[in-house]
Amino acid sequence: MKFRFEKLEVWQDARKFISHIYSLTGGFPKCEIFGLTDQLRRAAVSIALNIAEGSDRKSDIEFRRYLRMALTSTNEVVSALYIALDQKYLNQSEFNNFYEEANILAAKINAFIRKLSEKQ
Repeated sequence: MKFRFEKLEVWQDARKFISHIYSLTGGFPKCEIFGLTDQLRRAAVSIALNIAEGSDRKSDIEFRRYLRMALTSTNEVVSALYIALDQKYLNQSEFNNFYEEANILAAKINAFIRKLSEKQ
């Protein structure tokens, strides 16, 4: 048996994004382990968790609410990436790559929200 969310491309993309965030934050200073590292990781994980949780809801209205929470977590990741850039924990090129990946993920979440809205 497969869970519904496992079939969703947007959830699969979120998993990849989480892996990239974990790799990036693994290089952050140890003093950030309970600060920015933890916050970035939790926000990234929240994207996939909200997609998964929403996929099991009984209505598309509820699912859209969880997708919006996933989108909010994506925004949180981007804001944290700016902080990491300002603190020089990543360079501009790395930031640009993560920013683009987050932007693509946000666009897919938004497209999914629109698709669910059209079904109503």
